[in-house]
Amino acid sequence: MFKRLGAFFLDILEVIVLAVGIFLIVYLLILRPHKIKGASMEPNFPDGEYLLTEKVSYYFNEPQRGDVIVFKPPVSDDEFIKRVIGLPGETVSLKNGKVYINDKLLKEDYIADIVPTNPGNFLSEGESYIVPEGLFFAIGDNRPHSSDSRMWGPIDKKSMAGRAWVVYWPPKQTGKVETPDY
Repeated sequence: MFKRLGAFFLDILEVIVLAVGIFLIVYLLILRPHKIKGASMEPNFPDGEYLLTEKVSYYFNEPQRGDVIVFKPPVSDDEFIKRVIGLPGETVSLKNGKVYINDKLLKEDYIADIVPTNPGNFLSEGESYIVPEGLFFAIGDNRPHSSDSRMWGPIDKKSMAGRAWVVYWPPKQTGKVETPDY
C-alpha cells in the first residue's frame, strides 16, 4: 500500500517538475507575456493591453524597421515598448515634425498625419544622427507622449526582451502584431 502511494506521489512530482521545466524554457527562451503600461504606443497598443513577445527571431536575425519591441531603456528598470525606426548605419533626422531616414521621409501609416514627431534631448529638430553598429533607434507611436530614443539615444539588442508577436487581451483586440511595409 505504501509502495503504491509513494509511486503515486513520485509520478505527481515528475509531472510537476516537467511542467515547471517546460514553462521555464518557454518563458526564458521563447515567449514572454507583457502588459502595456502607459500611452506611448496608443492607439495601436493601448494602456492595459496584453501581448506576447517572442525571442527566437532575434537569436538568428537583427531587428527590422517597424518591429515593435519590448526592452529595458538606459533610463529605467521598467520595460518599455516602442517601434524600431532606425537601423545600424542609418541616418535619423527630424524635420518639421516628421522622421527622415537617410534623408528620405519615413512613411508611417500606423500613426495619424497630424501627430507631430517632436525633438528630444538627444535628437533635436533638423539634427542628423547616424545610428552606430549594434544599436537601434526606437520611437513610440504616440509621439507627444513617449519617452524614447529622441530623449535618451539608441538601444542595443542585448536590452531587448523580444519582438511583440501576438496581442491576447482584451479579446476584441486579439491578433498578430503586424510589421508595416516601408
